This record gives sequence, C-alpha cells and structure tokens, in this order.
Amino acid sequence: MALIQISLIWAVYALVVAMLLAVASVFVHIYQTPRDRYPSVTFTCVIAITSLLATVLVLPVDVALVSSTTSSKLGQRKDWATQDEVDKITSSLTVVYYFLYSLDAVLCLLGIPFAYFWYDGYDEVATETGQQTVGQRLWGALKYTMSFVTIAIILFVVGFFVPVSRNKNGMELDYFKKLLTENHGERALTFALGVLMTIGICLYVLYTSAGLALFPISLIKTAPSISNPRLRASTAVQLETNRERQRQLEGRCGGNPDILSSNDRRELDTLAREERTLIQRQRLVEEAQGEGWSCLVRVWFKIEAICRPFKLLGGILLLLVASITWVSMLLTSVDKAKNSICKILCGYILGHVNFFNPVNWALVQSANIFPVDYAIFTVLVLFFFCSSIAGIAAVGIRFLWIRIFQIRQGHTSPQDLLLATAMLMLIILALNYSISMVVAPQYATFGPQTFCDHAPGPPLDQPDCSNNKDIIRPCSELADSPAAQRVCTPSIGSTFLNRVTLNVPFFGAVFFWAQFLFLGFSLVTFLTSLLRAPNLGERQFDEDAEEHEEEGLLASTRRRFNANWQDITGRASGNGSDG
Repeated sequence: MALIQISLIWAVYALVVAMLLAVASVFVHIYQTPRDRYPSVTFTCVIAITSLLATVLVLPVDVALVSSTTSSKLGQRKDWATQDEVDKITSSLTVVYYFLYSLDAVLCLLGIPFAYFWYDGYDEVATETGQQTVGQRLWGALKYTMSFVTIAIILFVVGFFVPVSRNKNGMELDYFKKLLTENHGERALTFALGVLMTIGICLYVLYTSAGLALFPISLIKTAPSISNPRLRASTAVQLETNRERQRQLEGRCGGNPDILSSNDRRELDTLAREERTLIQRQRLVEEAQGEGWSCLVRVWFKIEAICRPFKLLGGILLLLVASITWVSMLLTSVDKAKNSICKILCGYILGHVNFFNPVNWALVQSANIFPVDYAIFTVLVLFFFCSSIAGIAAVGIRFLWIRIFQIRQGHTSPQDLLLATAMLMLIILALNYSISMVVAPQYATFGPQTFCDHAPGPPLDQPDCSNNKDIIRPCSELADSPAAQRVCTPSIGSTFLNRVTLNVPFFGAVFFWAQFLFLGFSLVTFLTSLLRAPNLGERQFDEDAEEHEEEGLLASTRRRFNANWQDITGRASGNGSDG
C-alpha cells in the first residue's frame, strides 16, 4: 500500500512537469517574434523555465511523501513507516532537490549565457561565404561564457570555505541544530543559491509585486481583442476604398499633386497616412489570427478567443486570490517579526505559526486529500509566474528612466527573450522562498503532520490519543518532545531553505525585509492601477506617429457581439462592414 501511494505521488508530479513544459513552450512561442525563431534559444528558454518551476512544484510532493508516514488523526507513525523507510523517502527527496537546484544553477550561470553568446555570434553572411565556421562560433561563445564560469567557481569556492553561523542563541532545539551544516559541498551549493536568490529577490520585489496587482486588473479592464475575421474583412474593404480614392485624386492631377487644390492635397495626405495605418492594422489582425505562427500558437489564439468572455470573471477571481495571498504574506511577515525565535541571528525562522493564515490553512487542510493541495499550490505558483511576466512586460528593463528592452507578445527578439528568461529564473528562485516560508510556512514545513502529546498532569509511559486521553498537536519547529521527534519529519525543501538562511543569516534578513517591500509596492501599484487602466497587451511600433494613428483608428472600432464566435471559427459573417 505504501509503495502504491508513493508511486502515485510521483506520477502526479510527472504529469505536472509535463504541464509545466507545455506552459513554458506556450510562453516562449507567444512572446518570441515569429520571424526570428532560433532552435537553441527556444530550447534553452523552455528547459530553463520548466526546470525552475519543477523545483518549486516538487514541494507538494515532498510534503505528501513525508506526511504519508504519519496518521494525522492519531498523531503517530503508520505501521509500515519505520525509521529506515522514512530515511529512504527523505534520501530520495534530497537527491531530487540537489539535482534540481544544481541544474537551476548551471542553467542560470552557464546555459543561458552560452545560448546568448552563441546566438549573438551568428553572422549569416559570414556563414554563407564560409568566413565563419561552427568551431569559430563555438569558441566565441565559450570565450565570453568563461566570465560566468569564473563567477560560478568563485561562488562555490567562497561557499565551500565560508564559516557557518556559530551563534547558538535561541537555537538549542534539535531542529535548528540539524540545520547547521558542516558538509562543505552542501554549504557551497547553499551559498551559491543564496546569492542567486538575493539577486532574484530584488527582481521579485520590483516586477512580481507590480504584476500581482496589474495582472488581475488587466483582465478586468482590457477591451476585447480587435482581431477577428470580420475586422479583417472590414479592413480590406476600407483599404481598397482608400486606394481607389487615392487613384482618383492622382488621376485628376496627372501625377503632379501641386496642381491640386489645397483641400485635395490635404485629403491625399490624409489618405496616405490612413493607408499606412490600415496596412498596419491588417498585419496585426493576421498576426492575432495566428498567420505565420506555429500550430501551437494558433491553438493558443483559439483558446484565448474561447476564454475571452470569461476574462472579467477570471480577473475578479484572480484579484480575490491576490488579495488573500497579500493578506497571508502580511500576517506571516508580522508573525516572523514579532515571534521569530532568534530574529536576525537565524534569518527570522518562525518556530510556530501564531497568526491565522488563510492560504496556509487551506493548503494544510487540503493536504489530507492529495492531490487537492497540489492543485491549489500549482495554481498559486502559476499565478505568481504569470504576474512576474506581466510585471516585466509592463515595467520593462530600465536603467534609471531609460528602457533598455521590453518583452511583448510576438515582438521579443531572441536576445531579449534569453534575458527575460534569466530574470524569470532568478525571480522563481525568490518565489520558491516566498511561497514556502511566507505564504504557507506550516504547510511547506510539516504539512498536516501531527503528534500525540501528553495531556496536562502526570505523564504516562507513552502518550495515547486513540482514546482521547492525550492531546493531538500539529508538528512545528518548536515541538521538541520525544513524541514529536519520533513522529514529525520536516520536508526536505523547507530544511534546505532554512539551512540557507540559518547558516548565512544575512540572506535570511534580506529575504525577510524584502517581503515588506513587496507588499508595499504591490499595494501602491494596485491603488495606482485603479485610477489608470494598464495596457499590458498594447502593441508598440517603431514610429510613434504610426502608433498614435493606429490607436486613433482602432478606438473608433465598436465592440462586436459575435466577435468571439468569429475568432473561434475563423470566418466572418454578414457584410464587410465592422459594425
């Protein structure tokens, strides 16, 4: 029975990883420009994003496996859960975590930089004329990647020799003593990841906080897409009418506009500008319908058209989720500030959840019915992931007030896509800490595990909760009784994250105070977005004048009642007019 349960848990994780691969593929295909796709760039971005999301989403598997060894109703281990069996489970989870974290570090520090320089070094003319060989290009990419290799080596060497925290104040409990590692290899990996997470937490505060507020509001406030077959037919008719009128005016002047009246010249100029705008709109409609795109993207556009009527409802639901999550993060952060055992000395580790946390409560309760908790946790992670994308798309990458680059649907170059992927990887590393240690700390550490503790009064030889003689208590870091030590098994993921913050308390302090900045930025962004609607889907063109003309013309287009059905079927109905 135990083997079947464990196999089922890992099978669910395999399905989730397959879903994450699809999510990463859709993201990359939607945002990269269809005219400049490059297989190595696409592959690197998809694998990198999938790896990071898989690292975050292994936590529910971790919680389910360690919780499967205990009976939450009786507060004791199951008959089959001997210490050897529990050690096998924790050992296998440790291997999975270290493999995923090592893969994440390699992809972030080596994989993406190499893919960036490999693409950047491509010269089509030199390749066709034989002046650039694969070996030369490979050497060029490796040469520039060596700087990142040096950074990685320095991080691991420093982490290998850095001393662990020796301050034992408030850390006499066995749980905290076990977190102080003396393994130099393990210490090197935790230090390197701590540095990457520190960088990621800065991006997380800036972009994810903005996206958490903008993403739901954008779904509520954005108008329906302009792309449908009827609009395309209407644009074709308007374009033909425009050109016919231009031919009439040009025929009247014999190709010499100077002999036209001032009114006719102004009309001809207006028609020329309108023609450029209509051509641009026609191109946008074709792109929005998926022409020139891959089959995967065309399917995505159909799904988007089907779901468009539910945007308002989805935006309201996501806004509710964002609000509950924001409150949960605030409660945990205040709890850590007030009740952390040793505050900054141990990275603000919370020994016991003192304040009611709605997200944490929902996950702990649903963990008794796997995979309900996994579904909730996955939705939460993907919501933060989409919020990060929305934040990067809205804010862009800036130096002071100068925008360096911005990701946009269908207009993101391979270099920009790789940079955005690197940013998302660092953000997801920070998100891993935030969800595990702030959003749902009890769930991430012990899940629904409980232990049978002695009732007040003279202790018996062995606590017994089967006859309600003793008390069932939830497992926590502060539970240091022999009964708790026999039953409670912390998740490997929470142990690893707590080890990062406890061994180098500076990391824990940065992660902790960053949560308050995150909450403040998201609140300010939300209040600002209520007054000004975001335009995350806005398509930007190279020339500002053309963009203003496009917006003015499209603003006159009325919303169609049957637009969604036409987008789904791909056929226009009625006459060619748009209204």
